[in-house]
Amino acid sequence: MHDAPCVDRHAHRRRTETAMTVTGRPRTMTASLVLSAWLLAAFAGAASADWSLDPERSHLAFVSIKAKDTAEVNTFKEMSGTVDEEGRVEIALRLDSVETLIPIRNERMRELLFETADYKEARLTAKIDGALLADMTPGEIATTAAEGILSLHGERQPMILTLQVAKVADDTLMVASVKPVIVEVAKFGLTSGIERLREIAGLESISHAVPVSFVVTFVDAPAP
Repeated sequence: MHDAPCVDRHAHRRRTETAMTVTGRPRTMTASLVLSAWLLAAFAGAASADWSLDPERSHLAFVSIKAKDTAEVNTFKEMSGTVDEEGRVEIALRLDSVETLIPIRNERMRELLFETADYKEARLTAKIDGALLADMTPGEIATTAAEGILSLHGERQPMILTLQVAKVADDTLMVASVKPVIVEVAKFGLTSGIERLREIAGLESISHAVPVSFVVTFVDAPAP
């Protein structure tokens, strides 16, 4: 009379253990692993997103100084770029989009200085701290240094950039130069082009050191 309930209890225990176990793991552990895998996959999908440069909210300017003390601000109308989740930055400038506000000077810069028939773009690559971008919250601003390489006119030169990075919104980053970047034209084979410009304009001098500053905006561009 008293053995049957014991058998039932043992059978119930075996059924419970079987129900709790999947491939040797408790069901609760398996559920946790599935949930963890799902979260990791979701995070990886989010992390694979790049930040894409918004040309409407981006600006780069360089200053040319002629006749010793006459400074003129010039820009480029076409630029593109990305920042990936590792903090790799790439910005490209279309050299034939140079804008000096004087059409004939634009033409001379394209043909005599940049030689855009052979050199279409200037390209800046740099690396900033990917963790810095991941940890920033909207409204936060940080200053950081980055090692970069400028590719221009067939030459590549390293440079150190001091940048201010602002998380404007969840989907918007703004990156600006804290200090102007000084481009030395001799390092990029542009000296003869500067001299041709000087001669055709009848100028006493044009500076061979060019300050460059920029403010660029990136928007979140999730991978398809």
